[in-house]
Amino acid sequence: MENEDRVYQHQSSIDPNDNSTSETPVSLTMSMDSFVYPQTCSESTSGFSDQIDETNSSCSEPSPCDWPVLTESKSSKCLTTGLELQTNEILEAQEISEPEVETMKERFAKLLLGEDMSGSGKGVCTAVTISNAITNLYATVFGQNLRLEPLETEKRALWKREMKCLLSVCDYIVEFIPRCQSLSNGTTVEVMESRPRADIYINLPALRKLDSMLMEVLDGFQNTEFWYAEEGSLSMKSARSATGSFRKVIVQRKEEKWWLPVPLVPPEGLSDKARKQLKSKRESTNQIHKAAMAINSSILSEMDIPESYMATLPKCGKSSVGDSIYRYMSGSGRFFPEKLLDCLNIASEHEAVQLADRVEASMYTWRRKACLSNSKNSWNMVKDLMSTTERTDKNYAMAERAETLLFCLKQRYPELSQTSLDICKIQYNKDVGKAVLESYSRVLEGLAFNIVAWIDDVLYVDKTMSE
Repeated sequence: MENEDRVYQHQSSIDPNDNSTSETPVSLTMSMDSFVYPQTCSESTSGFSDQIDETNSSCSEPSPCDWPVLTESKSSKCLTTGLELQTNEILEAQEISEPEVETMKERFAKLLLGEDMSGSGKGVCTAVTISNAITNLYATVFGQNLRLEPLETEKRALWKREMKCLLSVCDYIVEFIPRCQSLSNGTTVEVMESRPRADIYINLPALRKLDSMLMEVLDGFQNTEFWYAEEGSLSMKSARSATGSFRKVIVQRKEEKWWLPVPLVPPEGLSDKARKQLKSKRESTNQIHKAAMAINSSILSEMDIPESYMATLPKCGKSSVGDSIYRYMSGSGRFFPEKLLDCLNIASEHEAVQLADRVEASMYTWRRKACLSNSKNSWNMVKDLMSTTERTDKNYAMAERAETLLFCLKQRYPELSQTSLDICKIQYNKDVGKAVLESYSRVLEGLAFNIVAWIDDVLYVDKTMSE
C-alpha cells in the first residue's frame, strides 16, 4: 500500500498540461506476472523478445488496489523445460546410482528426439513416443514379474520415478476456465484460471489411484500358504509327492503359457482364511480391471479415426461380415445379438478378434454410405452429418445393429485384445494427453488382468487338492 500511495502522489504532482506522460508505458499494480504465460513461452523459444523493465514504468491512473494479482502458474512453462525440471527434482530427491542416471538421460533423449537418434527429425510424433515409453517401462518393470508377490524395491522405485516424469507432461496440458472472485469492496469479478484439460482432470487421478491399489494388492502377498515351482525345475515324481497337483495344473494351463511358474499348495490345501482372502483380492482386482478397461475404452472412442483406416474400408458392409451374419442382421424382426453370437460358435480369442474387426469395419462402411450424398473427405464432417440422417435409413439401421453386436462381443470377451481400428488410432494419434491416458490405462488393465489370472491358478490348484 505504501508503494501505491507513493505512485499516486507522484502522479498528482505531474503537470496536467504536460502530455509527455501519456506516452509513458503503463504499469498497473497487477504485475507482468499476470501476462507471463505468453511471455514465458516466447522467451523459451526465441531470443528476440524485449525485456520489460517494470521499475521504470509509471501509471497515468491510480491502480485499483483490490484487483487480484495473478501469479505464475505451472502451465506457463513449456513442455521441454517442464520435463527437465521434473527430472532434476526427482534425481535430487532420491539417491540414484550413476548408471541409472545415464539410462534415464538416454531414455529421455530418445523421447525428445522422437526415437530418431540421427537427429534428422524423422522420428515419430511426441504422442506415439510417450505411449511407447510407458509401454516399454511396463514391460521392463513387470515383464518378469509372473508371481503373486510384492514388487522388488528397485523395480518399484524405477516405476514410480519414471512414471512421475512421463506423467508430468500432463501438468502442462491445460485449459482456461472462468471463475468468479469477490473483492474486498464487495465487487465480483470474473477471472480466468488454468486447470488440467477435462479428460486429464477426470481420468489421471483415477488411474493413479488404480495404480496404487494394484501395488497394495501385490504387497498383500507376503508369507502366503502357497509357493511357486518353475516348470521343469521339479521332476513329475517329486512334484506329485509334494502336492499331487502338478500334473493337473499342466493339463489346465494352455501350452503357450509354458513359461509361467506353477503354483503349489500344501497337501491339505489352503486354509479357509487364506482362501477367503484370495477370493476377496480377486474380486477387488477384477473391479480395478473393469475400471481401467472402461477408461481405456472411453479414451479410444474419443480419438479421431485416421483417414488411412477409412480408405481401407470395403465398399459394401455385407462383404465384410459375410452372408450368414448379414442375413441375420438384415432381418425384419427384432435383432438379438446374443443369439447371433451363440450361433457363431466362437472357439478362440483369435476368432473373436477377427469377428470384431469385420463387424467394426462394416459398421463404419454403413455409416459412410448413410451420409454418402453429403459426405466430405473429412470423417469429422461425416460424424456431424450422422446427427441429421433419418433413422429410417437402412444403412443407418444396419450400422446401429453392427454397433450393438460389437458391444455384446466385447462384453462376452472382456479380455479381447485391441481391434485394428484401436491400433490404428494409437499409431496415428497426435494428442499427447490422450496418448498418456490410453497407454497408462492399458498397462494397468494388463497388470490387473494378470493378477486375476494368477489368483485363478492358485484357486484351481487348491480346488484340485480338495477333490
